[in-house]
Amino acid sequence: MHQPPGLSPEAEKLYLAMLAGSEPEPGAAREELERLGLVRGDEVRPPRSALAAIASGYEAAAIRARETAEVLAKAYAEHGAREVDFVEVLKDADEVISAFEEMQSQAKTEIRALDPGSYLSPQPEASPAQPPALARGVGYRVVYDSSLLQTELGFASVQESIAVGEQARAFPGVPLKLVIADSDRALIAVPTVTGGNVVALLIHPSVLLSALIELFEAFWRMAVSITPGSQQDSHEEPTTATRRLMALLSAGLTDESIARELGVSERTVHRRVSRLQQLLGAQTRFQLGVQASRRGWL
Repeated sequence: MHQPPGLSPEAEKLYLAMLAGSEPEPGAAREELERLGLVRGDEVRPPRSALAAIASGYEAAAIRARETAEVLAKAYAEHGAREVDFVEVLKDADEVISAFEEMQSQAKTEIRALDPGSYLSPQPEASPAQPPALARGVGYRVVYDSSLLQTELGFASVQESIAVGEQARAFPGVPLKLVIADSDRALIAVPTVTGGNVVALLIHPSVLLSALIELFEAFWRMAVSITPGSQQDSHEEPTTATRRLMALLSAGLTDESIARELGVSERTVHRRVSRLQQLLGAQTRFQLGVQASRRGWL
């Protein structure tokens, strides 16, 4: 699976440095900025069109990732797991829960997960095995479907996990419930056709496991960070003032220039930008531009 288009940390750092007046050095970061249309010669270009192209690339990558998930599910449905030794079918709910807890208790380095919400409950469910695993140094990275964060209960549950050390991100339309322990095992929850029950596939080291790991990493790259105490993925319509601020930011203006345009202090500009970053789950101003572009705020 190809990595979705985006701006590397090195290129983002160089872009910001060039905005501040620094002379760019030749190299991969400079070539990346030129390829994305953010730099032409020694001229720093407004990022709006580039952001729109990147956002479109992310959407295309998301579609490819979902299609991959569908292909994997159909392949399993057609050929069954009985004929292969790297897939186990878990049909009992207690068996599924036991396998999930065991994966966490035996993990040595990391648990990775995609969480669209439980198939039996619309809210994310905390696992009692998570705090002990975190305490002994196991890392957790989880991509939640953004819809889970739009309810108080779901938001509170995710915040509790973040508070004990989980790294969490959000993305709309997470396609399947997946847990990966280190690079040794994966668990996929599959709702039955009749509904009301869930079976699970326990995947051992194989090409399929490698594909699932790539699938997770693709969604992790596309998702936005969930910061402690901030409601995510708000769908509130931006005000005229917010749209104007985003337009000035996308044009590459400095805080000083934006403050002069808006007739406010630089401190006020910084505070408004920080609030927007928190609202949209963006860690950097470039990510803020991407998220704003996705929502049609630019």
